[in-house]
Amino acid sequence: MSQSSAALNSPNPMKKKVITALIAVAIGHVGVLWAVSHIKPAELKPIDKKPLQVRFLTIKEDAPPPPVKIEPIKPKVKPIEKKIEPIPVEKPKVISQKVQKVEPKVIQQDDTQEKLKKQQELEKQRLEQLQREQALREQQAREQVLRDQQAREQAARDQQARDQENRSKPQRVAAGDVSWSRSPKISAEKVSYYFKPEDGVKVIEVEISSDGTGKVTGVKITKSTGNEKFDAYVVKQTYSARFNSYKPNGVVTPFVIKQQFDASVVKK
Repeated sequence: MSQSSAALNSPNPMKKKVITALIAVAIGHVGVLWAVSHIKPAELKPIDKKPLQVRFLTIKEDAPPPPVKIEPIKPKVKPIEKKIEPIPVEKPKVISQKVQKVEPKVIQQDDTQEKLKKQQELEKQRLEQLQREQALREQQAREQVLRDQQAREQAARDQQARDQENRSKPQRVAAGDVSWSRSPKISAEKVSYYFKPEDGVKVIEVEISSDGTGKVTGVKITKSTGNEKFDAYVVKQTYSARFNSYKPNGVVTPFVIKQQFDASVVKK
């Protein structure tokens, strides 16, 4: 009991340290307040304002970044599948049996019959070949006859066309080849009316076309008398005339002939 009471009455060293620290803090605060009260306010210097100077800088374009290397796509490698080998199945054992070979019986035939058959077959082939050749010759002969007939028909058509052309194309004939059935009537009164004896020799020449039956189809003056009215009179009279039909080789053929008419006045 005596020891525990003595311990309570004795001062705790920890408490002493705390009290001492509090006193030191209080003294420090008082000192700080005193120092602050004696500090002079700081004088601010006037600020000299200067114009803002601007400096232009040239901005260099940044170089383009280097191309990105594209790594090739590596093909996907399929994992190797492990083949599962099937479990071998044991085949049942087959008991082989010996098969007896049966040899076919060879029937011997007479050689003469085989030769006869071959000869008949060859003769049949020969006859068929002859028939084919005969049919080919007959076909060629028929084709040749047809070609000859066509050639004759074509020649006849060509000749007919030439005859038709000759009939339609007038032939130039001489005065003695044709004759008048009714000659042009040139009256002496008309001649003396248009001309006088002192006019001298007056001849008119015309080219006359006919269809071959005798009809005059055209009159053309090739030599004039110098008097147009008299020439027109001669042309009119020639159209009213008519030839005998012109049939060389029995075929009526158009023709052209030249004819002269004397228009001279004889002196009395």
